[in-house]
Order: sequence, then structure tokens, then C-alpha cells
Amino acid sequence: MTKPDFSRMTRQELRAYVLAHREEDDAIEALIKRGNPNSPKYPFPQTDEDFREMEQILKKKLCL
Repeated sequence: MTKPDFSRMTRQELRAYVLAHREEDDAIEALIKRGNPNSPKYPFPQTDEDFREMEQILKKKLCL
């Protein structure tokens, strides 16, 4: 059996494929590499204040 072309799948199609084929590492890797386009983007911290702010953001996310 040949594997589908993950690059041609939409994110939703790829996610559904991964849920149906959880043992398929290539599909999981393709989904992870694609990322979530709705995720917030954070600039790399440049100052001490930026680092403190990023630390708070990470702490908040890890406590969820």
C-alpha cells in the first residue's frame, strides 16, 4: 500500500488521517511540522523585561 501525499492534504484532512492511523510516524511528523496557523507568535526576547514577560507566558501555559 502506498502512503498518501501528506503535502497535498489540508491540515484538517491530515489530522483526521493521523487520528485514524496513529501508528504512522510519517503522518504524525508531517502534522507537527505543519504547525498550527492559529497559534500566537511571540518575538524572541531582546531585553530583561522581555525575558521576564516570556517567563510569565510560559509559566501560564505550563499550568493549564
